[in-house]
Amino acid sequence: MRIDTRYRSSASLFFPAFPPGVKWLIIVNVAVYIFNFFFFDSFLGGVLLACNLVPIDVVRRAEIWQLVTYMFLHGSITHILFNMLTLWMFGAAVEQTWGTRRFLQYYFICGIGAGLCVVLANLAFGNPGERVIGASGAIYGLLLAFGMLFPETEILLMFLFPIKAKYAVMIFGAIAFLGSFQAGPVSNLAHLGGMLVGYIYMRTQFSTRRRSRIPQPAFSLADKWRDYKLQRAKRKFQVYMKKHGSDKGPWVN
Repeated sequence: MRIDTRYRSSASLFFPAFPPGVKWLIIVNVAVYIFNFFFFDSFLGGVLLACNLVPIDVVRRAEIWQLVTYMFLHGSITHILFNMLTLWMFGAAVEQTWGTRRFLQYYFICGIGAGLCVVLANLAFGNPGERVIGASGAIYGLLLAFGMLFPETEILLMFLFPIKAKYAVMIFGAIAFLGSFQAGPVSNLAHLGGMLVGYIYMRTQFSTRRRSRIPQPAFSLADKWRDYKLQRAKRKFQVYMKKHGSDKGPWVN
């Protein structure tokens, strides 16, 4: 797959189009949030509670579905608003560049990878019983992809400060890294994990594809024989010219 880093959308960065992948991700996330808001205290709310990412449950009870379901749960209106707005503003450009299938593949790889990072980190150093929800791991993966695809594109950091995308990604990564050392309601480990998995994906998948596009020379006996004859004739010509005194200057090949 050829990577085309030209953002050809007719919409602006702050008013992008709604490609199908981004549109349906937003619809599902909002629908789940509304459902959870109205039925949180009921039996159905308990079902959604079982969809939270709990590291100890993933390991001991093999509830691996949590690595996917946690991405569609949000704890507050500001939480889902920030994630969906970021998904729309930056995910649309990525999807229009890659296509819906590869965009969704990348989104879920980053989200699941971020969940695995949270599980491993909490089992090793944190609280294995802590619940984690939100699409932030996948969202931060999209931010990294945008920064790598459109590094020179200017965005408004915090809607105020113009900055190139590549520098904005560095700032987001630094904030997530520093925040991972502090306890709090925001899972910075998920943010950092999503960016790390996204970076590995971008480097491994696309570098492999670029190498695979380079045509490999096929072995041909006729070509080898022709090359041999040309080299032999060249050596004979050089010997002939030297015998006739034409060795006054260096040979230029």
